[in-house]
Amino acid sequence: MHEELYKNLREFLDKLPGGYPETPTGVEIKILKKLFTPEDAELTLNLRQTPETPAEISKRTGIPEKKLAEKLEDMALRGLIFRVREGDQRKYQAVQFIVGIYEFQLATIDREFCEYVEEYFPYLGMSFMPLETKQLRVAPIDAAIDAMPEVATYNKIRDLVKQQKLIAMVPCICRKEQGIMGKPCDRPKELCFSFGEFAQYTLDNKVGRQLTVEEALKMLDLAEESALVLQPSNTQELSWICSCCGCCCGGLRRMKMMENPADYVRSYYTATIDADLCTACGTCLDRCQIDAIKENGEVMEVDPARCIGCGLCVPTCPVEAVSLFEKAGVVTPPKDLNEMMDRLSKERGLA
Repeated sequence: MHEELYKNLREFLDKLPGGYPETPTGVEIKILKKLFTPEDAELTLNLRQTPETPAEISKRTGIPEKKLAEKLEDMALRGLIFRVREGDQRKYQAVQFIVGIYEFQLATIDREFCEYVEEYFPYLGMSFMPLETKQLRVAPIDAAIDAMPEVATYNKIRDLVKQQKLIAMVPCICRKEQGIMGKPCDRPKELCFSFGEFAQYTLDNKVGRQLTVEEALKMLDLAEESALVLQPSNTQELSWICSCCGCCCGGLRRMKMMENPADYVRSYYTATIDADLCTACGTCLDRCQIDAIKENGEVMEVDPARCIGCGLCVPTCPVEAVSLFEKAGVVTPPKDLNEMMDRLSKERGLA
């Protein structure tokens, strides 16, 4: 029942920048049926990628505005569509599955949903791999680049956070998912940041808590201490920062299985170890989340095909043998989320 409706919803989501590919198992439809009622699905198919007021959507759909406004807000609260607040006015738009619907399920995630997405993510990940533009990038921790004479402003995460007017902290959906799946992680659960409109959305949905700039900087310190990779939105103007571990993060877990993860991650640095200084203590080995460091005789060695330039190995080296150097030919991130989505759409042949 309603099979054609959910097929249409799948195709609709696949035409959004992040995509929602079909699979041979049909698990992508199971996810949609779990999240969207038929009424939800019908309404989503009538939404646009840009925010509109209930009055504008009512005019196009014929649904009475008051009833429609209540339904749109209900769907936004369930993480199925995105809400933008402009003062007292609320606008709504369709939102992609990743980054979007999946991350917005913090309040309702259960074992069945986790099993579905674990089955689906390899297919979704394969669809991302050929794209030049990524939705996330790896940013080096500040302690790894402090001594560098010149660092691009978009890689100075602490400076970018200081510029934010609205910051929210949310639990990590990946660590929550892995906990539900019986693979708990001992790292802090609440260490992912959202900013601006994303922060307002999470606060309105009561899945995040507001932080001051000073509190956010302390949480960045905790992320560094916990050996978490900083993966902000692949934009110069921040929308979010994920703090990722190699045992839970869906992206890092799959990258670890590859021989050359550096080729598929947008990053700007690579680590190197001075063999003359290294004492093979293993501290860097323990902190690496992508298995890019190995022991080679009496020294540690970085595999540049695996290193993603997060810098976690740099400040904790007791003999200062580890450092980062900038990759050649790096591409400047898109200015903002709109530009990033435009690039993704063009690369996927949607624009």
